[in-house]
Amino acid sequence: MTRPVDAECVDCKTHRENLGKPYPKYPRPAPHAGPRCKSHDTQKKRNAKSGAHERRVQRVYGLKPGQYGDIYIRQGGKCAICQWSKGLSKNLSVDHDHKTGETRGLLCGPCNKFLGWVRDDPEAGRRIFEYLKNPPAKQLGITAIHQDNRREDQ
Repeated sequence: MTRPVDAECVDCKTHRENLGKPYPKYPRPAPHAGPRCKSHDTQKKRNAKSGAHERRVQRVYGLKPGQYGDIYIRQGGKCAICQWSKGLSKNLSVDHDHKTGETRGLLCGPCNKFLGWVRDDPEAGRRIFEYLKNPPAKQLGITAIHQDNRREDQ
């Protein structure tokens, strides 16, 4: 059954009835399938998605309600490694030690994959640090520049 294009959103209708007076932007049309206007439908989906994520981290990682948010706040609302990603469009991943299963923190997808590639090895982290600090080409005195970084005036 299709709804009429000018159907009233159930949330808008409830809001208008609770006010007890006409409200300028209500009733809103609900042109898509379902009983809600676009703004209420979007909010309902956002709430459902948030709840599903919370339930999943509780089930999979053993976190208690609200602990994901506590870790997120403790990290300043950013990936613990790159400090760039904030998890706004996609939630940060729960990072855990693969040997013990212990939760460590929240990481963006690339940082989480990177840790998987180095097999959670702290020595690999030290080697990466030393490599970036003093790379072999620099030790040999090689100063070749990648084409994307070359200036035309050089």
